[in-house]
Amino acid sequence: IVILLTCFSGLIGRSWAMVFASGGFSVKLYDNQPGQAAKALTEIRKQLEELEEGHMLRGELTAAQQFALLSSYDDLAQALEGCFFVQECVFEQLEVKQNIFQDIEQLVGKDVILSSSTSCLVPSNVFSKVQNRSRCLVSHPVNPPYHVKLVELVPHPETVRTIMDTTHAIMTKVGQAPVCLKKEIDGFAVNRVQAAIIAESWRLVRDGIISVKDIDLVMSEGLGMRYAFIGPMETMHLNAPKGLEDYMQRYGEGIMRVLTSFGPVPDFFSEGSKSIFNEMCELIPTDQQHLAARKEKRDQLLMGLAKLKKDH
Repeated sequence: IVILLTCFSGLIGRSWAMVFASGGFSVKLYDNQPGQAAKALTEIRKQLEELEEGHMLRGELTAAQQFALLSSYDDLAQALEGCFFVQECVFEQLEVKQNIFQDIEQLVGKDVILSSSTSCLVPSNVFSKVQNRSRCLVSHPVNPPYHVKLVELVPHPETVRTIMDTTHAIMTKVGQAPVCLKKEIDGFAVNRVQAAIIAESWRLVRDGIISVKDIDLVMSEGLGMRYAFIGPMETMHLNAPKGLEDYMQRYGEGIMRVLTSFGPVPDFFSEGSKSIFNEMCELIPTDQQHLAARKEKRDQLLMGLAKLKKDH
């Protein structure tokens, strides 16, 4: 079985390659820049070996066995030979995605699933140049996909149920946690929820209610502690003696009162935003050394959390 990644060899593409290989699939990486896919393999080998050394390698196969499942291509037609699932991971530019799927459709059979990793472009736009849209969907991962298992499956209005079911089964087999949206919507589910958190966090800092450091602690040492294991609906269900309906009877009016006090969508580009930018940069400077160190720490913590969740 072969899965193709059309990836331009970026971070998401490399992560997807590692995820699919961990599930035992043969993975063919394609990049339209000569040599880039081969270069990505070199980086993947290093990451797999480091993960194995740290006992954090996913799947039942060794790092060497997983790496043996990977191959790189500079020619799209060669890369597509024998594939049954295409996961596109190019940058977030609509026309580029539209054109590459138009090219792919000319080179694959009618049963091959066409999937995009887009985080903000709805399927009806991404696949507008594809003739057979019944086999198209978005599979939006959360960065970094290797450590954060959630993937949103978003159907095109013409996507048939069997394509959603097959993709759900594939994602489950490789150890991801797929969720199916019933129809497309701007921002999907993850980014809509995230946008709501960002907006209110921004307003609270902007209005002088709390600092950047402390609003992050509200999540990392408060809400995020339980949200790492249960979601907001179950949280409410467990926080009242008789479940969700009881919770709303007790707290619903207060929640509605607070929601009506929310201000309009913040202007993230206003002059006043500079103070928020500066406050964040004082905590974590934007030079590559500081950012890279913080990202590495983030990934180490995510690996530890992933292991804890797996063991429980």
